[in-house]
Amino acid sequence: MSVRETPKIAPAEGKLGVLLPGLGAVATTLIAGVELIKQGKSSPIGSLTQMGHIRLGKRTDNNNPAIKDFVPLAGLDDLVFGGWDIYEDNCYESASNAAVLEPTLMDQVKPQLEKIKPMKAVFEKRFAKRIDGPNVKTGSSKMDLAKQLMADIENFKKEHGLSRCVMVWCASTEIFLKPTEVHASLAAFEKGLEDSDPNIAPSQIYAYAAVKCGVPFANGAPNLTVDLEAIQELAKKNNVPIAGKDYKSGQTFMKTLIAPGLKSRMLGVSGWFSGNILGNRDGEVLDEPDNFKTKEDSKLSALNIIFQPEHYPELYGNYYHKVRIEYYPPRGDNKEGWDNIDIFGWLGYPMQLKINFLCRDSILAAPLALDLALFMDLAQRANMSGIQEWLSFYFKAPMSAKGLYPEHDLFIQLMKLKNTLRWMKGSDLITHLGLEYYD
Repeated sequence: MSVRETPKIAPAEGKLGVLLPGLGAVATTLIAGVELIKQGKSSPIGSLTQMGHIRLGKRTDNNNPAIKDFVPLAGLDDLVFGGWDIYEDNCYESASNAAVLEPTLMDQVKPQLEKIKPMKAVFEKRFAKRIDGPNVKTGSSKMDLAKQLMADIENFKKEHGLSRCVMVWCASTEIFLKPTEVHASLAAFEKGLEDSDPNIAPSQIYAYAAVKCGVPFANGAPNLTVDLEAIQELAKKNNVPIAGKDYKSGQTFMKTLIAPGLKSRMLGVSGWFSGNILGNRDGEVLDEPDNFKTKEDSKLSALNIIFQPEHYPELYGNYYHKVRIEYYPPRGDNKEGWDNIDIFGWLGYPMQLKINFLCRDSILAAPLALDLALFMDLAQRANMSGIQEWLSFYFKAPMSAKGLYPEHDLFIQLMKLKNTLRWMKGSDLITHLGLEYYD
């Protein structure tokens, strides 16, 4: 499809299945939240699709419809949730264990949560050494496991009378991986699945199964999952959208707010230290050095691209950046992040910024997962296949075309997202030039 052509968007008819690998804290917070919102007992705070508006035309036109009224998104009443997990707990039990939401709140949607029971997961302990569970698939090969996932998808669609599905990864961070020969092409990857190649991680098997079934896949973790030549080739072949990676929910969200501001005023940075403590399952997994390396790589990438030290060597050519994450069980899902930023200004005089973000990890991530599910479904119905760079707004390490650096500036990302929605509907793109008001 040419960028010069306004896409024809198929209507959001029927039920949309939202399939979630990992029915832990993020997934159950998302599901419980949607059910509470549907009953009018809460509000979708943090969700751009549900609360955001989009300007059309000139500022003087005062035309700012809600995004959900401007583009044909699936309604919350049409969402049907399901997923996989290595633990056998239903979503109510899992949400109780995660302890993100107050019991009095969860009890209001207990019947809906209890109905959602996890399908057996594809899991290999080598990729997440600190956790283990009994609800795991077995198979003769990794291709056999992929086929079992495909059967799960098709059975879920039939059981619930769904017209279409999306998949959003909500499971743990896997160990750090780099692409190998098995990831270089679809043919090599499929042979690797048949041979149970050790370089193929569980998340990659989920992504393959989803895209093979025509299901859009968004990667909410920093894993090497859909940013592979093999999966991208399959996505183009099957005309399926893919996006990732790693929800931009907490500390990196703050970085992509603050760093563009410093750069816009040409203030230098000599150092940026980021520390975190959290006590949820994600923190337990990240306590393993190989898994932390995956997260660290994702969290480190944003600043370098925002600051462009190659263009501004005096300001950012020698800044020191360090990230630390510590597992601290008493904190649970209530993550705390500290940032110490050493900056310098006019005549090189030093200054500091100190940020202490006492955030709630899953409360921030859940609305991002919802938006991704709805926007990925929209992209599918608009015939937009392959990498969805316009959804970079949601990710710490956004995907981009080969040879193209990703955009990390949150404000540019939001402009890109809204202009993509305008383009989808044949509306004029907003440049913010504004000279027409003064002619």
